Amino acid sequence: MLYNQVMKASLKTQVIQRVSRSRRDVFLTRDFLDLSGMDQVIRALRLAVREGKLVRLGKGIYAKARASSISGRPVLANAAGFQAVAQEALTRLGVNWQPSDAQVAFQQGLSTQIPVNPVVKVRGRFSRKLRFGKNELRLER
Repeated sequence: MLYNQVMKASLKTQVIQRVSRSRRDVFLTRDFLDLSGMDQVIRALRLAVREGKLVRLGKGIYAKARASSISGRPVLANAAGFQAVAQEALTRLGVNWQPSDAQVAFQQGLSTQIPVNPVVKVRGRFSRKLRFGKNELRLER
């Protein structure tokens, strides 16, 4: 029993080290499968989420986290926020996506309305939910 706890801790440590050294903000479960089997990796990722080193965005999708200076709770480490992290996750998953019409209009100066809700256009099949806290990525077809 003690041997298993030591193995979990070392795998968790390896996962956290890999996350902290990486320039990426989004990680998939498959990024860590070279360290151990699927069940052990998922368990180590769950422990990293519990410690506040990662946050879970969806099934098999995690993002770097840091402690909030106000509440101490985990928040996204990327300063650009949830939309940027969600778009990186879509890219990592190989999903063909584009900015929404509202984002394009704002960026081109055709609209003064700032898009608040994270929305992207998706081509093809994609049905996963990406969310963090109260933010959820909405999909346009």
